[in-house]
Amino acid sequence: MAPALPDLALIEGGEFLMGNDAGAQDERPAHLVRLPSFSAATGSVTNAEYARFARATNAEPPRFAGDPRFNPPDQPVVGVSWFEATAYCEWLSQQTGRPCRLPSEAERELAALGGLRGVDWPWSALPGTRHPLADEIASLDHPHPAGPSCANGYGLRCTAENVHEWCQDWYAPDWYAVADGAGGPPAGERKVARGGSWRHQVKFTRVTARASLPPSFRYNDFGFRVYADA
Repeated sequence: MAPALPDLALIEGGEFLMGNDAGAQDERPAHLVRLPSFSAATGSVTNAEYARFARATNAEPPRFAGDPRFNPPDQPVVGVSWFEATAYCEWLSQQTGRPCRLPSEAERELAALGGLRGVDWPWSALPGTRHPLADEIASLDHPHPAGPSCANGYGLRCTAENVHEWCQDWYAPDWYAVADGAGGPPAGERKVARGGSWRHQVKFTRVTARASLPPSFRYNDFGFRVYADA
């Protein structure tokens, strides 16, 4: 049976202020970016979804596939490299006929905002600006299945907690100072990732915060989400 596309939410394009002048050094300066509309999966790729890809292509299993903390079918897959995440998107494109990919860093930030602007958290529109499952998530020593309580205004779940998600772009700490538009550097040693991490002491990460990792590395708090053109 051919795999189905994940649930995709349409993210309306337009201009937004990317970065945060009050954030870390690599988030500065905030700069205006214009994006066309695009689509984003409502959740990260799960272990069950990735397993279908691995069986179909004889791909190597995720690095932590044998660890019960990381292998439940409905949890986000972790322990996959940037190259493996890209291969999954290429396979899904071939199987479904719809071109799928990792997001640009700008797309990931706009999607994480959930329709809000000038906020640190995708749930900032909620009373108290506190994640509804903050205490439960803070107590975990593993990723959690993406539930509706973690959704932002676009219906995207876990955009500021759970696992880092690979992006297309190369990482450069000073890129925002020279960026001309929404694209990333032409080359580099590390790929950008966005989102929070179950492994960090503070598991919640502001939507503008940037992470990075060499594209061949396979960490237990790195996963990915499928994106597509509108």
